[in-house]
Amino acid sequence: MHKRYFFDKPGNVKRVLYIFYAIAAALLFSEFVFERHTDHALEEFWGFYAIFGFVSCVTLVLVAKKMRKLLGRQEDFYER
Repeated sequence: MHKRYFFDKPGNVKRVLYIFYAIAAALLFSEFVFERHTDHALEEFWGFYAIFGFVSCVTLVLVAKKMRKLLGRQEDFYER
């Protein structure tokens, strides 16, 4: 008998995503509530950390794709 895990049900995946979205919205909303003490002028922009995190993530993925071409080996590299 196949054991069913928590994320096997699509409804559970949606619930977890909604929880992540709610947390992200709460953190973004908290910028209006709490005063921030910044060290750099860019940090004063609304949503700076969300934008910075997104751009950093996309940059890491694009750099990794380029590195794969540089460092990648053929499938039978170790069988030769």
